[in-house]
Amino acid sequence: MNKRNLLLIMLIGAALLLAGCTEFDQPISSDSEGFWNKFIVWPLVSAITYFKDLLGTYGLGIIAVTIIIRLVMLPLMIKQTKSSKRMQEIQPELAKLKEKYKSKDAVTQQKYQQEMMAMFQERGVNPMAGCLPVLIQMPVLIGFYHAISRMNSTPEIDLGAFLIFPLAEPSIILAIIAGVMQFVVLKTGPAMDNPQMRIMMYFMPVMIIGFGIILPSALTLYWVIGNIISLIQNMFIYRPWEKKEVKEVQQPVKTKAGGARK
Repeated sequence: MNKRNLLLIMLIGAALLLAGCTEFDQPISSDSEGFWNKFIVWPLVSAITYFKDLLGTYGLGIIAVTIIIRLVMLPLMIKQTKSSKRMQEIQPELAKLKEKYKSKDAVTQQKYQQEMMAMFQERGVNPMAGCLPVLIQMPVLIGFYHAISRMNSTPEIDLGAFLIFPLAEPSIILAIIAGVMQFVVLKTGPAMDNPQMRIMMYFMPVMIIGFGIILPSALTLYWVIGNIISLIQNMFIYRPWEKKEVKEVQQPVKTKAGGARK
């Protein structure tokens, strides 16, 4: 997934998240009509309420539902992460292939595309794998936004607080925590070795902080918990400490004369 497509997906998601449907500030109940209400928003509200009754607070209910959602999507996320890792590994070969077919005529570019797709198939790389988790998570994120907003508009529901953060109100502190966590997740994932993805390391944390400043803390809590799970996933799959050790070994050793030797 190139930078243009990635930014387009994130901007569309951001627009949908902020715009939403016309009922985003209306009370929610089991009688609410419409596909979105019956199959996305109300099930999320019901799940959060169930775990709130079980665990004692809406904050813990949101954390429990977040963990369940991420565990359900974990196989897809692992598959996407492994595909991204394999994509990183074949970057040198892709660069050579691009150099081989650098002519821009239609016949040459067709051969380039054929050999590139054959390489992807041989190495088990799906170039669209990076888009799929984003597209699947987007309705969940938007659904969470509507669930929290409509729970907050329902007189019978008091979201209360999680630690020092009132869940119905924005929190700058929690927004910054979410943004920092997002940066750490991207820093330990495929973005750390892929120049095309490095823009995400700076764009997404800033975007999340911006949203966190204006959206209820309940949604920001969802981001924080989700990023903690993603960080654990990166630790197991990418092992970023091993890459750091390799880079340190590869760095040239400076001599007293100011030169360098390998």
